[in-house]
Amino acid sequence: MRVGVAYADDGRQVWLRVDVPDGATALEAIERSGLLQMYPAIDLEMQKVGVFGKVVKLDTPLQVGDRVEVYRPITCDPTQVPRRDTGDGDED
Repeated sequence: MRVGVAYADDGRQVWLRVDVPDGATALEAIERSGLLQMYPAIDLEMQKVGVFGKVVKLDTPLQVGDRVEVYRPITCDPTQVPRRDTGDGDED
């Protein structure tokens, strides 16, 4: 079955299509994609992984067409970053 594997670093977004056997897990898709060789700094022990925006465990079985996403660690404290003006005129 075919699934996608997605990752974005500071300057580039990667979306790879991967053929995996039925019942393959998120980890198997990531390993087969070659993403770990392209980005050796990825640490799956520390970084979260998701399918279509929902965080999952590495042993989660995949369905045809799933998009596995490897998330980067947060690099700043969101409570310390000023909110951006959305331009909708709604004041907080």
